[in-house]
Amino acid sequence: MVREGVGGSTRTLQWKCVESKIDSKRLYYGRFILSPLMKGQADTIGIAMRRALLGEIEGTCITRAKSEKVPHEYSTIVGIKESVHEILINLKEIVLRSTLYGVRDASICVRGPRHVTAQDIISPPSVEIVDTTQHIANLTEPIDLCIELQINRDRGYRMKPTNNSQDGSYPIDAIFMPIRNANHSIHSYGDGNEKQEILFLEIWTNGSLTPKEALYEASRNLIDLFIPFLHAEEEGINFTENKNRFTLSPFTFQDRLSNLKKNKKIIPLKFIFIDQLELPSRTYNCLKRSNIHTLLDLLSNSNSQEDLMRIEYFRIEDVKQILDTLPEAFHNRFT
Repeated sequence: MVREGVGGSTRTLQWKCVESKIDSKRLYYGRFILSPLMKGQADTIGIAMRRALLGEIEGTCITRAKSEKVPHEYSTIVGIKESVHEILINLKEIVLRSTLYGVRDASICVRGPRHVTAQDIISPPSVEIVDTTQHIANLTEPIDLCIELQINRDRGYRMKPTNNSQDGSYPIDAIFMPIRNANHSIHSYGDGNEKQEILFLEIWTNGSLTPKEALYEASRNLIDLFIPFLHAEEEGINFTENKNRFTLSPFTFQDRLSNLKKNKKIIPLKFIFIDQLELPSRTYNCLKRSNIHTLLDLLSNSNSQEDLMRIEYFRIEDVKQILDTLPEAFHNRFT
């Protein structure tokens, strides 16, 4: 629950799960709503959440398999129905649940004839196999099948390198994304300025985490990405213009304005128009759109650097340009 002040009133944002179901061990579904939101906010949140769900959540999967006496990936082994390539594809389909970081080892060591599934994988205690019925291979003769596996945790998609085998070790395309799909939709209600929105989020997962866990993870990742901007002022950010770095002290603007306002000739300022300041066209247009036509308008409406920065499309470079221009304007006018 989040409280947000809007126009002197307080809105309480609430979210809840309106639908949840498990279609299979490898397909979970959840539908959530967040409301009430102001017009446009639902789309902002929905787009960000969908991207975070699909691209920022980590997953665990098998990234490499190694077996001796295998000449190449497309070879066949007597007594095994599938080719080595087909076995690698089946290993790729195995869904794992884990919070581990770094590479972990697992293995398969069985003797035929038998049907080999994910249940035959000997994995570390920190790794859980979501669907143990996943097919791996069919052993049709009394032979031994031993496969060493590497398990890793990451995000996104990792393609195996073009050089396939390294001493019988074969990389596997890794699909770390635990989110199968994510959609958002918006329902609007109300009229005019009172119009509000409800955000609907639909999440499908592969069973390695629930939709609710995915929603929490995506939200946390988004917050982590934005935290550095909250500390921007503490870091003392420098602004760059024409490859020359400069910083604008907040006292510089206030001191200069204070000195100008104390000037005994403040009355003639209404006769100095910003057209005479030789400002860049961009800065000039921003001031005009804000109904600032004279120096008196500028000094009356701007008590600080922050006041100027509130002008639509105004930048720190525009503030500096005005500071550089004011002393020259006064010198030319009153000397």
